[in-house]
Amino acid sequence: MRSTLPTDTLLKILSEGELSLRGEFMWGSNYTYLATASHPDGELQVVYKPTRGVRPLWDFPSASLARREAAAYVLSQALGWDLVPPTVFRKHAPLGPGSIQLYIEHDPEYHYFNFSPEDRQRLRPVVAFDLIANNADRKGSHILVDPQRALKLIDHGLCFHEENKLRTVIWDFAGEQLPETLCRDLTELQRQLVSEPGAPNPLRQKLLAYLSPAEIGALQQRTARLLQQAIFPNPDPSRRPYPWPPV
Repeated sequence: MRSTLPTDTLLKILSEGELSLRGEFMWGSNYTYLATASHPDGELQVVYKPTRGVRPLWDFPSASLARREAAAYVLSQALGWDLVPPTVFRKHAPLGPGSIQLYIEHDPEYHYFNFSPEDRQRLRPVVAFDLIANNADRKGSHILVDPQRALKLIDHGLCFHEENKLRTVIWDFAGEQLPETLCRDLTELQRQLVSEPGAPNPLRQKLLAYLSPAEIGALQQRTARLLQQAIFPNPDPSRRPYPWPPV
């Protein structure tokens, strides 16, 4: 069930709770564990992705994937969309540094490829999120529906590259105008990403813990481009637009 704890408390437990490994998820290419985070403020089921369990990649630094998971949560919160479960990066964990994310109860057999028409219509914010995060691996099983029917997105280790890496199974809205509500939120995000000389920038400071300045600049450029075009793009014919496997 969804935790009723305040977000600050959830993040404190994720960041400071004692981690006990419960089992390993076997469906991913990288080591991923179910764990319990125990803290005086509460106990949570979490997903732990240690950096040392990442398969080497040619285009992403392997040691950066766990930090990108945390950056995706920061981006989701900045947009106000609450799509990514609470996620932190911890330097000290049972198998070394890695990301710790709140585990979301869901039906693993219910995913993008068998979503109801009504649930597919709810995916516009997901598509917009992936466009600006530059998600290179949006598989159908990475979109969860929790017991309260809220959409939750997982697996963001392959996001925020400076080069165009978008690969997703969700092209349902290609050519469609971006909804005004999403434009307003993206405009606010763009405002938060702009640095004023001599003024603190809380969002950029949070993202700098996980991403390079160049990657944050690329995020800002993608956001500006999406707002300028104000439509969901079509797949790029010059490159592979789908992940593999798709689920």
